[in-house]
Amino acid sequence: MRNAPVFEKTPVGVFVGLATLDVIHRVAEVPGANQKSTAAAQFVAAGGPAANAAVTFAALGGDAILVTALGDDPVADLVRADLAAFGVRVVDAAAGTSPQVPVSAVSVLESTGDRSVVSLDAVHSTASPPGDLDDLMADAAVVLVDGHHPVIARAAARSAAARSTTLVVDAGRWKPVMTDLIPCATDMVCSNDFRMPGTDSTGGMAAAMMDRGVRTVVVTRGGDPVQWWSDGDSGSVPVDPVVVVDTLGAGDAFHGAYSYFSTRHRSGVAERIERSAGVAGLRCSVVGPRAWLSRLGSEQRRER
Repeated sequence: MRNAPVFEKTPVGVFVGLATLDVIHRVAEVPGANQKSTAAAQFVAAGGPAANAAVTFAALGGDAILVTALGDDPVADLVRADLAAFGVRVVDAAAGTSPQVPVSAVSVLESTGDRSVVSLDAVHSTASPPGDLDDLMADAAVVLVDGHHPVIARAAARSAAARSTTLVVDAGRWKPVMTDLIPCATDMVCSNDFRMPGTDSTGGMAAAMMDRGVRTVVVTRGGDPVQWWSDGDSGSVPVDPVVVVDTLGAGDAFHGAYSYFSTRHRSGVAERIERSAGVAGLRCSVVGPRAWLSRLGSEQRRER
């Protein structure tokens, strides 16, 4: 059984997956067909599960590296600039090419904080791993993959498994590459909507994953208690209530925090989940994709 190491120095996290440009509008209501609406506010920021998790990891004090595929494009430059501003180093597997960079159109309802997203993704990307992937992995305390850019995800997962490095899989929805990622994963962090084919309950899914070698399975359920299974034990962790104003990227924030705390705390999966849920709750309580990070950084400095 693999035991995750605990690092006292600044941990390095390698995040493998999707980076997008998010164009975000806060609206009183989402317009219907052939309607227009004036937004109360707008934001432009880098997005995507792996990218947002990397930003959170960096804000908590880690060294975050994002391995993605952007290429040479003005939109890619905007994504890179935003990530660099928040402490994320980008390794671009598509440098020298011009793929279509995903742009997400996001609406966030003012009344509830719920978000709606229309975007391309990279589930069917054929981008190859960068030549220095093994060197990056050698320095990593933790690796996260989100299932986008599947060729790169497979290579990163196998490299992490070969090194006994903690591998967190962001399982928001089932993707074909998950079949290859699950046997390499130490930690499957799943949304309540995620379901492994052939299973019909979260408990059955957790058991099936652990049969394939996964050490810890976590299932987040919004504001409801987070369920977990780990090393033959199981339980749930309540989520502290917050006034929700913006849910965009909350799950990604949980994954980034979970990755960070997996390198820092010896007290077990329940505390890791509790602290990660607190980070996700903070994200939900602040309007906009980046304003919450300054509060997160302040809280981390007080704890130190």
